[in-house]
This record gives sequence, C-alpha cells and structure tokens, in this order.
Amino acid sequence: MFRAISRVVLVLGMLASGSAAQALEDRVSAPRELFNHKNLDGWTIFIRHVDEKGKPQPNIDTKTDPGGVFKVEDGAIHISGAEFGGLTTKEEFTNYRLKVEFKWGEKRWLDRKNRPRDSGILVHCIGPDKVWTKSIECQVQEGDCGDFWLVDGTTLKIDGTVEKTMRTKKKDAEKPRGEWNTIEVVCDGGKITNIVNGVVVNEGVEASVTKGRILLQSEGAEVWYRKVEVLPLKP
Repeated sequence: MFRAISRVVLVLGMLASGSAAQALEDRVSAPRELFNHKNLDGWTIFIRHVDEKGKPQPNIDTKTDPGGVFKVEDGAIHISGAEFGGLTTKEEFTNYRLKVEFKWGEKRWLDRKNRPRDSGILVHCIGPDKVWTKSIECQVQEGDCGDFWLVDGTTLKIDGTVEKTMRTKKKDAEKPRGEWNTIEVVCDGGKITNIVNGVVVNEGVEASVTKGRILLQSEGAEVWYRKVEVLPLKP
C-alpha cells in the first residue's frame, strides 16, 4: 500500500511539474535581443578602476573603459575580467525569462589567478552603479553556476527560509570549460528560477526586488557571452 501511494504521489508531482512548466511556456512572448552582436548600444559600463595595490584611481572615470574590459569580438561580448565592473542594460525589466549563452576564456586576473573563474548575472539592479549594484545574482562561476547571491541588502525566500546572503544551487548542470552553456533566469513577480542547460538548479520566492536593470559581471576571469535575450512573460 505504501509503495502504491508513493507511486501515485510521484506521478502527481511529475504531472504538476509538467503542468507548471507548460503554463510558463504558454506565457512566454517572442524573444527580444538585448545584444545586437555589433556593439554595446543599450548598455552602460561601470569599472572600479584601482591600481595594483587595490587603491582607487579617481582620475579615471568609472564610466570609461580604456583597457577594453568590455568589447564585442566575433559577434560576442568579450569580458576580459582584468578589472572588476559591470555591463548593465539602460532599460529596466520585470516579469521575464532571461536567456544567456556563455563560455569561459583562459585568462584569470587579480584574486582569481588561482581560484575558479567567476562572473555573474545580476537581475533587478536598482540604485547607483557600483561593485556590486543592489540586485539578486544568479552566480556564474566554475562549479557554482546557479547559486543565488543576495547583493547589498536584497532578500529571497528559499525552502521557507529568508536568505540574506546566498544559497547554493541544488544541482550541478554546467558543461566543461570551453563549451557553451545556457543559463536562464525566470523572473515572475517575486519568484526567481535559475536554470542551467535546461536543468532547474535553484528557485526562490518573495524577492525583495522585482524590477530593475540586468548586469553582466567582470570579476577577474575572461568570459564570453554570445546571446543575451529577454522573453517577456504575459500576465
């Protein structure tokens, strides 16, 4: 009897999960490219210019990029990682499915020289640009893609607990270095779902921020982004 009931519960769970996924797909509108594969129109740059000892260099405008940290090469966004900073959309977004394709480069800088390669996708960015802008981050880091980081005071409830710092992903779905990965971040009201290569790896509700800009991090590691698109969600 117990096994029979367990099978029924499992089947019902799978059906509910499939119905929820289909319901979400039914709400997705046509994709909108945020990156035109030619230049960085529609984006702003912020770089925390510091010297080799980490001391700020106030004579260099944080909105400029003399070192070419953010460039378009071969139709993709090439982030060198040589300086900490962000590439941020000028536009704000709410209720959408973000789809990004990325792969790691070879170079590592600063405190990343002997550590996993690191970047990140920050959603619902609000307030002034800085390192790092107030937001909720879907981690992009070797071995940790899909972790949540709550940046500058944001919160997210995960498995009944209100998180104020971070929550590790539940599954590992990242491909080996050198291969392209697809990361999707579904922002649906106060619910945020991180999907790595088609696998749901993290999910939270009651986000303290539900609207804002989107940011791609430069955080000490070379990384390429060849697709950045938003699929708005219908009510």
